[in-house]
Amino acid sequence: MPSDRPELSILYVAANSGTALQRRQALEQLGHEISPIQSGVPSGWRFQLYRIGSRLHRPPDLLGTNKAILAALRSRHWDILWIDKSLSILPETLATFRRESPDTTLIAYSPDDCRILYNEAVRYAQSIPEYDLHITTKSYNVEELRNWGARDVLFIDNAYCPEIHRPLELSTVDRDHFACEVGFVGYFEEDRAERMLELARAGVPVVVRGPAWNRLRNSHHDLTVFDEYLEDEDYPKAVNATGINLGFLRKQARDLQTTRSIEIPACGGFLLAERTPEHQALFEEGQEAEFFEGFDELLEKCQFYMAHPDERERIAMGGLERCHRDGYGNKDRLARVLEYVRTKRRVSARVA
Repeated sequence: MPSDRPELSILYVAANSGTALQRRQALEQLGHEISPIQSGVPSGWRFQLYRIGSRLHRPPDLLGTNKAILAALRSRHWDILWIDKSLSILPETLATFRRESPDTTLIAYSPDDCRILYNEAVRYAQSIPEYDLHITTKSYNVEELRNWGARDVLFIDNAYCPEIHRPLELSTVDRDHFACEVGFVGYFEEDRAERMLELARAGVPVVVRGPAWNRLRNSHHDLTVFDEYLEDEDYPKAVNATGINLGFLRKQARDLQTTRSIEIPACGGFLLAERTPEHQALFEEGQEAEFFEGFDELLEKCQFYMAHPDERERIAMGGLERCHRDGYGNKDRLARVLEYVRTKRRVSARVA
């Protein structure tokens, strides 16, 4: 239900897809007035130009996002300018917004490792001091962002979208297509590939779905590869049809948790993920999820839970309940963010 607090007017700059769209919809469900401006990676012939600019560490604004932001600035007052991982926003655009609308809170939300963005996107690095608040799902980015000039930084855990990530009753066709004992959904990475092959060689049948996995096709009879990107409607089907959902972290991004860490339990799936302090804080090991460190423990737990489906189901239901009980959904996460913003605005008003 919408909040009984006064709604906020939010100029929301983000891609019109993926988790950015899910966050926008959650803000709308909270009762706030959202005006979207599209940003991100363009399609068609402009995509090649964007790639060239990105290689030069200057992703170009081929969607006219900066111009649209300034037009919106001069059309009315906004409580919040929310930039969701948009790397082509010019620092001059933000500086103009701050100067002409000093009461607007400028927010940068990033679901990615900001160190990678800092090193690979010049405009993002230059813009860091212009924002009033940086929101990150990477705990290790908090101090780094402060060192790069951020005025304020807020860490939040990852979240799920209840309309997408939920238990499903699968059709016979979907179950036949997605069913597997052990599965992983995500992008190819070398260390992940090594683990998959090791599991297959040890007799554990593994199904992998995600981009760039074709290089492992036909590498082992117990490793099945679908080189495909699962859209929102298919991803929860795959999780629900998989006995053991593997949760591997991106080492390059220094991950301690990912969106998958939350989405899999929210789907009612059994999660077997790499053990980290943040995973252990999110879910109780052996009761709400399972964790491993190193291949030997991964193999041992795969073999055990393949042979004990009732235990898998018990733990999966515990993880689902934890997601619901502790408010791991986008609405709950973002409601806390906006309460933080309101508190900061009240303090600033008193100081002024």
